[in-house]
Amino acid sequence: MSVASEYLQLQRESSDDMVRRHAPLVRRIAYHLMGRLPASVDVDDLVQAGMIGLLEAARNFATDRSASFETYAGIRIRGAMLDELRKTDWTPRSVHRKLREVTEAVRQIENETGADAADAEVIRRLGITAQEYHQILADASSARLLSLTAPDDDEGGAAFDVADQDGMEPQERVEQEGMRHALVDSIGNLPEREQLVMSLYYEQELNLKEIGAVLGVTESRVCQIHGQALVRLRARMTGWREAETGSGKQQAGKGKAARRSG
Repeated sequence: MSVASEYLQLQRESSDDMVRRHAPLVRRIAYHLMGRLPASVDVDDLVQAGMIGLLEAARNFATDRSASFETYAGIRIRGAMLDELRKTDWTPRSVHRKLREVTEAVRQIENETGADAADAEVIRRLGITAQEYHQILADASSARLLSLTAPDDDEGGAAFDVADQDGMEPQERVEQEGMRHALVDSIGNLPEREQLVMSLYYEQELNLKEIGAVLGVTESRVCQIHGQALVRLRARMTGWREAETGSGKQQAGKGKAARRSG
């Protein structure tokens, strides 16, 4: 079915019919997110937020979009659920602090060596035990979607946010596109096993137990690998953000100098 014909079909449906037809998508996304969240998070809260995202998707879907309604709705549903999680961040501040410390250690080591930071190097740099390090990685995987692009002093944020570009200014779109390219490059340069876990989890939407079966490792080990990938990506995206900020300041300085000389 073409996007145009799908849109016309949606237009003929009532809001109740649209919600009923796509409700399974909302629940599927909610339970997939629950796979990396603690039991204290209520799946019904995610479903309720997702339903609002679904209604907004149906209301805003346009025929000039290249993606199908289900793809577009999936983005809006996830976004609504992430917004709900931001409002009710359950993660203790100590977890955020430890994640930031590991992220900074990974960034420093990779800048110094030009290679992937090994577990032993990070453990030695931080002066912690292997058990403590692995717990931090597990927290990175289960903590409320560790932010890859938020400033280091930010306690919130969500990993892999997909911004709706409809309301963006041109400069914001350029910046968002640059961030996407940087993130894709960073994922492509992850160690092979971390790349595989990210692909199976985010693209194939397997849960941690299913990924463990594919890799022949325990679910807890998959959780650690997933957390390790998120920490590594956060460290690399922090470097990208700092480079972009420095470049922006440099360009602004040149602009001021040009105006003074003019």
